[in-house]
Amino acid sequence: MRRSRAFIPTTKEAPSDATLPSHKFLLRGGFINQQGAGLYNFMPLGKIVLEKIRAIVKEELDNAGCLEVQLSFVTPIGLWERSGRCEAMGKEMLRIKDRHENEFVLSPTNEEAMVELVKNRVTSYKDLPLNLYQINTKFRDEARPRYGLMRGREFLMKDGYSFHSCQEDMVREFHLMEETYKKIFTRLGLDFRVVEADSGAIGGTGSKEFHVLANSGEDTLVVCESCEYGANIETIFESEEEIDALKATSYEELLESKISKKCSCGAELHFRKGIEVGHIFQLGTKYSAALEAHFNDENGRAKPFEMATFGIGVSRLVAAIIEQNHDEEGCIWTKATAPYVINIMISNIKDANQVNLGEELYEKLKASNVEVMLDDSKERFGFKMKDAELIGFPYTIIIGKELEGGLVQVYDRKTKENISVGADTIYSKIMELIQ
Repeated sequence: MRRSRAFIPTTKEAPSDATLPSHKFLLRGGFINQQGAGLYNFMPLGKIVLEKIRAIVKEELDNAGCLEVQLSFVTPIGLWERSGRCEAMGKEMLRIKDRHENEFVLSPTNEEAMVELVKNRVTSYKDLPLNLYQINTKFRDEARPRYGLMRGREFLMKDGYSFHSCQEDMVREFHLMEETYKKIFTRLGLDFRVVEADSGAIGGTGSKEFHVLANSGEDTLVVCESCEYGANIETIFESEEEIDALKATSYEELLESKISKKCSCGAELHFRKGIEVGHIFQLGTKYSAALEAHFNDENGRAKPFEMATFGIGVSRLVAAIIEQNHDEEGCIWTKATAPYVINIMISNIKDANQVNLGEELYEKLKASNVEVMLDDSKERFGFKMKDAELIGFPYTIIIGKELEGGLVQVYDRKTKENISVGADTIYSKIMELIQ
């Protein structure tokens, strides 16, 4: 993409209500813009990041044997009444009526709808197990939408639901999805933890959350640095006063706090802050029994499906990545999620030699399927550099005065290091960097 033809409306200032780094930098960098309270549009850069995350999620799920579907965003309220969740969801679930006064909801999740999809279509144990998922829009009418994409009302979510003939097989799938989620977050380049958690309004047992570790996280976790153990404080501290006090503690104070309990491996436990980006549940027959969704077992007897459910906040991950990867200047995208991995900056657009090298390198990288931005704008060098740091390209190739001596500069966004590379070897250097 050429910067002169791109739609990247960067700004110097963020709205006064933007307090988290991701909220500030995603707005300032032209990734998103606010449509209303808790409602955000994804602009071209933001859409690229969103689709990259979505592609990784889909690839790993498909590799694990899951099947993608797409359910209607609008669901008849009758399904929710039959499952008994209308009251449990409360005002978070937005209800609407059509011209015939039929009542519907904007789906906040889709356990009921997925059960209805499978009901009477999968009738034998021979057709099980089955794991169906979608990556689709959800809506939850948050009382206090804030923090940008971290707590919006409309969001993109991956929600998956598995159906089994017995509990043992459901637990097997639960563990498979735990490992699959680990692969997803590892590929995204994130520092994360899997923690024991409360099942909340979804219900069921054996709930686990996936948290991106970040100072700005809303959840307080207890983790072991010597093994993989982790837990949400709500699952290990019984006193509500103690839990509330820990939630209100600053990140710096948490790091200095001592925990009297020790991990089962014998090592000390530590507090960390986390951003929940995934949650998996062992549902059992909670929804299949309520909605009378049955299959015939080996003896021909009708039984409700054993179920599990698996969610990932796809649009929330856009923000979580920046909460974990940023500095005072702006975003620092991981290689797997950057809108463009390489940014070629022509310092002086009036210098024919700089322009020619920039164009040549741009075309060569495109031909090699490298995600590259050519900054051929007429802005001053300082303006271009500030935008490059705000947007967060992993590498910026600066074609400037050094070209007179046969050199160009490579700026590493994460380390902030500048190195000089020969203009005749810059292509091979870039290919080495992006491996």
